[in-house]
Amino acid sequence: MAKYRDRLPQLAGKLFLTDGGLETTLIFHEGLELPCFAAFNLLKDAAGLAILNQYFRRYIEIAQKSGLGFILESATWRASADWGAKLGYPEAELGDLNQRAIAMLHDLRHEFESPATPMVISGCIGPRGDGYNPASFMSDAEAEDYHRQQAQIFHDADADMIAAFTLTYPQEAIGIVRAAQAVGMPVAISFTVETDGRLPNGQMLRDAITQVDGATGNGPVYYMINCAHPIHFANLLEGGENWFTRIRGLRANSSTKSHKELDEATSLDAGDPIDLAERYRALMARLPSLNVVGGCCGTDHRHVDAICQALRS
Repeated sequence: MAKYRDRLPQLAGKLFLTDGGLETTLIFHEGLELPCFAAFNLLKDAAGLAILNQYFRRYIEIAQKSGLGFILESATWRASADWGAKLGYPEAELGDLNQRAIAMLHDLRHEFESPATPMVISGCIGPRGDGYNPASFMSDAEAEDYHRQQAQIFHDADADMIAAFTLTYPQEAIGIVRAAQAVGMPVAISFTVETDGRLPNGQMLRDAITQVDGATGNGPVYYMINCAHPIHFANLLEGGENWFTRIRGLRANSSTKSHKELDEATSLDAGDPIDLAERYRALMARLPSLNVVGGCCGTDHRHVDAICQALRS
């Protein structure tokens, strides 16, 4: 991945933070309604943009305080064609909101980036279906065709990379990697796992990573794990296997609950930020490439700050 090192400073090994659980923070802490869990809906007006801007500033402050890098992840996890249609957005307007998401991050980087806190702008792609329980599975080619448009928008908006989160099976990941390759963008792939450490399709994480790498010529610049608590997958990361080096990022949930339990929950389980941070530190000892850290469902700036302090110490 040498050709991307100037564009993606996190590949050099410096610790980079990112944000926490955007959607759960907005819903449970800010009291906002997010139909379909779609934060991109806030990009349509100045009031929503101000909320997102303030959200990111809180995390940037943590990175600056600690002299760490920061990855600005766009609020576009749901901003693909099917989800946009469910929310009533025409194709052109959806494309505009994806562009606006990246433009907002450029403004933040222009204001806050420094030599001590380099920043990376990442266009966030989410799964076509449910991130916990997909009702159907695409082929590699179908996934490439579906995700190509959003990948092209991120390229045209001058994002530094693409990151696909909460993926549940390897064929969709392969399609996203190929879509990113087709538009000349580096891409990170993040799988989610159930409480048994397997992907929602029943596959082992190791096998999914091997399958994606084999089908794309080691296409992802790195892999991540997101939307699961460390107790759900820590036992998979013992013994120093070669594939561990492909995992550079971790965005865990605060809660130890299963995906099904989280889906049915009516209140937020914020867990214990200190305990979560210590689990990150334990995982860093097992994952030699791990240097991109943040949170997912239930986490907020308190969790990311605790993780930051634990890893720096």
